Amino acid sequence: MAPRTSDHPHLSADAPIVVGTDGSDGAAAAVRWAARTAADRGRRLHIVSCSDFLDATPPPDVGATLAYTTMQDLRLDAERALTVAREIAVDTVPDIEPVTEVRTGGAAAVLVDLSRTAHLLVLGTTESAGRAAHLGSTLLAVTAHARGGVVVVRGAAGRTGGPVVVGVDGSPVGEPAVAAAFAEAAQREAELVAVHAWSDLSAGQFAGTGYLELPVADFETGEAALLSERLAGWSEKYPEVRVRREVVLCGPRERLGEWSRSAQLIVVGSRGRGGFRGLLFGSTGNWLIQHAECPVLIAHPE
Repeated sequence: MAPRTSDHPHLSADAPIVVGTDGSDGAAAAVRWAARTAADRGRRLHIVSCSDFLDATPPPDVGATLAYTTMQDLRLDAERALTVAREIAVDTVPDIEPVTEVRTGGAAAVLVDLSRTAHLLVLGTTESAGRAAHLGSTLLAVTAHARGGVVVVRGAAGRTGGPVVVGVDGSPVGEPAVAAAFAEAAQREAELVAVHAWSDLSAGQFAGTGYLELPVADFETGEAALLSERLAGWSEKYPEVRVRREVVLCGPRERLGEWSRSAQLIVVGSRGRGGFRGLLFGSTGNWLIQHAECPVLIAHPE
């Protein structure tokens, strides 16, 4: 049974593609990706820039006036970033009409709030520091605590060929990633590659632990059966999606990183096998949003 849009606001026809911008090169790449996606899906594009202060009447004393002037400068920076982002969006998709907005408050809190009703929330990455890295400094907070799908745009963001690749950990908390991956593969008319690893350890960590003495045939049979079980219902819902299954003993982040060189999108869950809310730091997802060579979609529970 298809989910009701009242229960899943991200599926609503009026749910926009929301993209955050701070004027950086990473944000520009995110705006381009968001504009193309909004146009392809017939959705509104909502571009947001954030400023870390509350509007107020200028105070009378000199020190506070200087602080207020700084606040005003920050708002002007946000407005300039929006102007540039709008130009980038229109240059990418000439007939698009983006909505632009300056939000007061911290970027992480604002973007997490907007994610609750967005079709997708889109962010860029940056290697720089300081004011230009404002979104980059909150990237982990947003990817850990948002709702729905968060796309971190990096690498070959314009790649349209290649498969959608999903990391399947085999646990019930990984279901949002599988659901999002099937939906994205169907939308893009792409093959879906489902990668499942028996262990989250990297190949280097795995060596010497004793696990290498496991009966390989038994391991492959059992893990392949688990993967098939996790995908079965979704294959029935999306019969048009061709699925390739891949089971590895360990090193899921390395394998997904390899796939990112040819994939158009990597999809992972926001929580691992343990299911602890917000446990993203140090995980496969965290590694991918820093190192993948294509956009990464972090799928959160509704």
